[in-house]
Amino acid sequence: MKGKSMRLHFNEVKATQAAARLLKKRGTRMKYLKLIKLLYLADREALSRWGRPITTDHYVSMDNGPVLSEVLKRIDDGSAPGEQTFWTSHIIPCGDWDVQLIADPADGQLSEAEDEVLDLIFDQYGHRNRWAIVDFVHTLPEWQDPSGSAIPIEYREILKAVNKSEEEIQAIENELTGLARVDALCTAR
Repeated sequence: MKGKSMRLHFNEVKATQAAARLLKKRGTRMKYLKLIKLLYLADREALSRWGRPITTDHYVSMDNGPVLSEVLKRIDDGSAPGEQTFWTSHIIPCGDWDVQLIADPADGQLSEAEDEVLDLIFDQYGHRNRWAIVDFVHTLPEWQDPSGSAIPIEYREILKAVNKSEEEIQAIENELTGLARVDALCTAR
């Protein structure tokens, strides 16, 4: 299967736990643009190391670089009145383009290896301001300038950018497609 593979189902709990880990390292509050870029870089590193992302979100190129689309949706939209999502029960928008951790979601879905990648990314980029990180992610080969729109970023593009061979990319895509099918069967029940 070359090209577009079946996508993994977004894991809101795991994405929230990953975001919370980064927010705790920053003191519970951060510019949401910076948080989204750090999460993208962590997913990118996880794909490079293990052929699997941490958050299972879908990525798009936007003007300020790669974005995790489901995380952005939760930050922008929040919850419907009277309804809480796992994300909005733990992380809320506040102040001037910030998000804040308001409750600890624990970290039961994150592996030790994923915790290490999140810590590594924070150690490498967490001290930078959001615009310096935006400048950096604009240099990543998988990012395309969307000129005010959004362009999907496929796993294949990221894997190619981190120098995986065509054989490795094919094997990873096949594995991710298999995981997505199993997930779809489990969630259909």
